[in-house]
Amino acid sequence: MRLAELSERSGVPIATIKYYLREGLLAPGRQINARTSEYDEEHLRRLRLVRAMIQVGRVPVAKVREVLGHVDDDSLGRTIRLGAAMWALPQVPEPDEDDEFVQAAEQEVITLLDRLGWENTKRLTTISSAYRSLVVAMAALRRIGYDWEAELLEPYAELMHRAAVLDLNLLETQPSGTEQIEFAVLGAILIEPVLQALHRLAQEEETTRRYGFE
Repeated sequence: MRLAELSERSGVPIATIKYYLREGLLAPGRQINARTSEYDEEHLRRLRLVRAMIQVGRVPVAKVREVLGHVDDDSLGRTIRLGAAMWALPQVPEPDEDDEFVQAAEQEVITLLDRLGWENTKRLTTISSAYRSLVVAMAALRRIGYDWEAELLEPYAELMHRAAVLDLNLLETQPSGTEQIEFAVLGAILIEPVLQALHRLAQEEETTRRYGFE
């Protein structure tokens, strides 16, 4: 397809597509002549991913470039490639290791991982942004007097593991390694808000079942 058709099918203005091309977020099209290039379905798929990251996820262009670099790095194993792409997304600030609430939260998270038997996750704690995010969130809860312990979090974690199984089952239906990583990145930006909204709806349903509409 030509640039105009790529713009029409993606809903992205031509000027924006040209900007993405200059910034290296989209691979160049196949050169037909000095003024014309041709694009394919892979360009369309990548363009939709870039648009979602920037417009919906509010990910800065430089960070998008970093994420896509990991997505396209087929020299990495699948686990590291997926992890690197996800960890490159914007994350919470690093926890202050000298903070007593952070130290207590870290101990509780390690206890949780032990209770769950998540040994692989424990091996990734030094590089996992998800681990740091959980520590920061639990430290914030402790700071205001909510000392959530591993025992309380364990059933929630088990529910999340069931969700992760569904995630990976769906990811594995994507036809290529690159598309699988793209799907995971897109999931972090678009599907996680869906799951959060479902959680809120479930809370609304359960609240009205227990207490009615008064």
